[in-house]
Amino acid sequence: MTLPSYLLRETVPLETSDQVLILNSSADPFVPHAAHQVNSGTITLAEDNVAVLGECLRALQGASADIHHAAFHDYLFLHPQETMTVAAMNLLYQPSNAWIHYGLQVAFHTLQPGGHLYVTGAKDRGILSLEKRMQTTFGNVRTLKISKGHRVISSQKVQTDSPQPLQEGPLRVFAGNQLDEGTRLLLGAIDVRATDTALDLGCGAGFIGLHLARLAPEGEVTMVDVSLAAVAETRSAVEQSGLANIHVLPSDGAQAVLSQRFDLVATNPPFHQGAAQTMEIAERFIREAAQVLRSAGRLYLVANRFLKYEPQLRACFQTVKEVEGNTRYKVLCACEPLKSAPSGQK
Repeated sequence: MTLPSYLLRETVPLETSDQVLILNSSADPFVPHAAHQVNSGTITLAEDNVAVLGECLRALQGASADIHHAAFHDYLFLHPQETMTVAAMNLLYQPSNAWIHYGLQVAFHTLQPGGHLYVTGAKDRGILSLEKRMQTTFGNVRTLKISKGHRVISSQKVQTDSPQPLQEGPLRVFAGNQLDEGTRLLLGAIDVRATDTALDLGCGAGFIGLHLARLAPEGEVTMVDVSLAAVAETRSAVEQSGLANIHVLPSDGAQAVLSQRFDLVATNPPFHQGAAQTMEIAERFIREAAQVLRSAGRLYLVANRFLKYEPQLRACFQTVKEVEGNTRYKVLCACEPLKSAPSGQK
């Protein structure tokens, strides 16, 4: 699933010496374009998603610009002010308004006087409300292009003696510490043994992995997520828990642990990518879970009831059954991965 937008590439003017900051939008076609236009400058990818980052870096091999990476969620607090001449953001890749507003703060903080922020997005992704925020923050905003419901807007950083106040801490993935209904159902259904070696695949805020670690004090739990912000949040939760049998890693699916073997995998996989619904992520999680589980291993997966993951589960496991559920959610348990299961390798 991809929804590429070429508006930034078609609209943003670049100089060969520009210092360009990409705000959690490394999948935008503007990035390889900029990397070849900026011959003597730099491209900094402030990116949260390690899968997107990996694909982008592979595509940029041989580019003229000097390429750097930094995590998006704490960029505001770890990098100096007024070092960039251009900042660019595509609203399609931001999970929520909080990420959009944070990206605006990062741009204002890091742009040099005279530098420009360029943003593309559609009305249903919040471009019009962001336009008002950019006017308030920068004191100016222009609409550069409108095409098929999408637009590019831009603000210029001007010298100011009244800096914008920064938010109190790094960007958080999850607003609160409350379990969602599906995860709560999953935790009540998982059969965990004290010595289990377990994997929380797509750990999010870490609720599932922490639960597994408490029930498997003689075992080990590995928690992985594609989001660097989620990994940072989970590591903080693990530290606060005092549990010593947990490892937290950034990973594109299960790629970081494909050489390991587990007794148990648990997951509440996302079924949205950007604004679109998709089953691809969960189906990949199922294939990779079958690859990393031991022969008697089991996978627990919670999903909205309308999502039909059972065919993929049956292609990868000997036994598949629903072990818990209600009108909205179902918890599926799959046991004994098939030797002929499709590979989890990309």
